[in-house]
Amino acid sequence: MPTEVDPEAVNKWLFNVDTVDKVLETLMTRGLAVAGGDRLGKTIIFARNIHHADFIVERFNSNYPHHKGSFARVIAHQTKYSQNLIDEFSSEGRPPHIVVSVDMLDTGIDVPEVVNLVFFKAVRSRTKFWQMIGRGTRLCANLFGPDANKTEFLIFDVCRNFEYFGQNPQVSDGRLTQSLGTQLFKKRLALLDCLDARAVCTGVAGRVADAERLVRRETADLLHRIVVGMHEDNFLVRPRRQLVHRYRDRTAWDELDGRCVDELVAGLASLPSAARDTDEGAKRFDLLILRIQLCVLNGEPGFGALAERVRDLAGLLLEQTAVPAIREQQVFLDALTGMQWWTDVTVPMLEEARRRVRNLVRLIERAKRRVVYSEFTDQLGELTELSPLPGSGHINGDRFRAKVREFLRKHEDHIAIYKVRRNLALTSADLAELDRMLVESGDFDRDRLDRAVADAGGGLGVFVRSLIGLDPAAVNEALSVFVSDTTLTANQIEFLGLVVDHLTRHGVLEPSQLFESPFNELAPRGPDVIFPERWSELVIALEDVRARAMAS
Repeated sequence: MPTEVDPEAVNKWLFNVDTVDKVLETLMTRGLAVAGGDRLGKTIIFARNIHHADFIVERFNSNYPHHKGSFARVIAHQTKYSQNLIDEFSSEGRPPHIVVSVDMLDTGIDVPEVVNLVFFKAVRSRTKFWQMIGRGTRLCANLFGPDANKTEFLIFDVCRNFEYFGQNPQVSDGRLTQSLGTQLFKKRLALLDCLDARAVCTGVAGRVADAERLVRRETADLLHRIVVGMHEDNFLVRPRRQLVHRYRDRTAWDELDGRCVDELVAGLASLPSAARDTDEGAKRFDLLILRIQLCVLNGEPGFGALAERVRDLAGLLLEQTAVPAIREQQVFLDALTGMQWWTDVTVPMLEEARRRVRNLVRLIERAKRRVVYSEFTDQLGELTELSPLPGSGHINGDRFRAKVREFLRKHEDHIAIYKVRRNLALTSADLAELDRMLVESGDFDRDRLDRAVADAGGGLGVFVRSLIGLDPAAVNEALSVFVSDTTLTANQIEFLGLVVDHLTRHGVLEPSQLFESPFNELAPRGPDVIFPERWSELVIALEDVRARAMAS
């Protein structure tokens, strides 16, 4: 038996499992990542020969069986349909995300998304060495998210090529930030911990307690599935195998003390799993809702700013109601954009919002989606103690209006509600029928309803209209003399757009409101200056819209 092996034999015909696994482990943990840090960015591994390349992919598939056959591929002269693979690698977001190249991608390929290069072979040509480095130098806009452009790439030099060419490049520790999946795992653990503490210390009872228990159970189920999806032979999971075994038992999640939470955070939160979600937009929305839920439970600062981000997202989705999936949630999204829904909001309410909206976020134009990506630390302002408003009771006015709005949206096909929505004149019989529907539903207290109608001013029809708004076609018809006017100036058209939008959302518009925000931003000197000769005509049109919501 030989007592030594020539170095030239390594990675030529002698392959060591641990060597390849360690290189892959370093790449997967330190390589630059995209999709919120949950997916390795496009990577080229320069292998010594076809046998070496095949062995690297074989070890990757062994460690990540759920990615087998797609995530990492060999591209060499012997590879069938190699050009098809190169085209797929060149497509942003499409697999393969790792290509193991044998001479084919050393030069000539231009994939701006490449952010990791692994020199797993010795290079002795200076010209070729710099050409290979050039594969990572292409710029790429928005690679890490809106306005987060590619500004760097990493080289993993396994075979001391830089030392051979006497180079002394800037050294980096690689990716050290937490991935989106890791952050979600930790936040969900924090949510379980808070819900457990709340159940023990505050004695929450009734429907709220039942709803919170459901949230806790479903969150624990999700974390359990992630742990079940951790492949034990993966080089990152293997050292934590005992911990993985313990929490593969679903009963281990039913009661988690502080020690359990700490060991889960330290031991399992960052491990790869076949059960991880791949929708980056949905995961970012999950994280946003989790942060709000923890604000609610812990009384943490930042609630207002985080809630505003959700309202902005809902507003962006409402701009695309032509999409069937968004149209199905239009009523809920409309409620989500208003301040009323957020008054006395609960963890179960937020969980419902997460489930309904998370899969819609990807439908928002990427340029507008930066609202989801923003990260900032809010500050708690000065605390002021306020006395409750007279007559507010245990359900405040905003919350009550939100409940009525939900009820009306579910009964839009009723003739009386149809007439309100389409600006058709109402009769006393119509208003009586609306009143009967609301009271007999059993969801609305008579006195509370009367107070809400009185606060709205103008009667029940105006109150209902203010909640469900007007059909866009009805608004255009009511303002037809303005909408069809081709002589309007640009300022007049923009101002009229604000009027149409307000009527569509809120159903009525007092002329005095035109002197307030947002109208005064376009007409700081007043709307009568924007429409100097037609101001009275606009006032009459708005008063007619309001009158149609009142009994004739």
